[in-house]
Amino acid sequence: MVGILSDIGLVRKLNEDSVGLIEDDKKRLYIVADGMGGHNAGEIASKIAVESTIDYVNKEKEFNNPGEILTEAIKFANEKIFEKSEENLAMSGMGTTITACLICNKEMLVANVGDSSCFVVKKDFIEKVTKDHSLVQQLVDAGTITEEEAINHPNKNIITRALGTNNSVEVDIFKLNLEDIKKVVLCSDGLSNSVTKSEIYDIATKNNNKEACEKLIELSKLKGSNDNISVIIFEGKCNDD
Repeated sequence: MVGILSDIGLVRKLNEDSVGLIEDDKKRLYIVADGMGGHNAGEIASKIAVESTIDYVNKEKEFNNPGEILTEAIKFANEKIFEKSEENLAMSGMGTTITACLICNKEMLVANVGDSSCFVVKKDFIEKVTKDHSLVQQLVDAGTITEEEAINHPNKNIITRALGTNNSVEVDIFKLNLEDIKKVVLCSDGLSNSVTKSEIYDIATKNNNKEACEKLIELSKLKGSNDNISVIIFEGKCNDD
């Protein structure tokens, strides 16, 4: 059973995160998006991202190349957000992150734009699949700051790639072996900026997926997260205990 939860958090007046999923005989698709922009534009951008990606994937009949399908679905969502922002001055410049996982034909594809994350829980450890498109990640990659310094960096929320801010977007795609994975965790940075990987591992492995989502959001708030918090947790294929 999938766990899926989005929370306004402690500080924000509006929840600009969106979450969504498809589960049917052909495929499973899970999405977390974290919107940005003035007024309620971030909320609109993230909602369009989730709904447009789902609509695109749902129209596909064959999944011979799921990586290409997922990439094109997110590019389609990007176009929809950009068009909406061009139509309405109040939404100009709105955008959103997106992290999506598509499972079909025994394959697992993860796509991301921005700094929402995908973690996979394996037998004895957890690893982050996605790489943030952020200023702080660029500084880490350049060796300017350490990963420890990145955790509390004042510019941590500046992202370098988002859906909807341009008429085209580059999408990162990762292909994983589902057989090795016990659980998958998708989350917005409201969670990943406040809760450690080891804490995610402990909670995800010791609780059912719904309870794990609730406890991760509770812990994130306890640790002072200043953002909306969204998390989806679902099963992989590995049952090796």
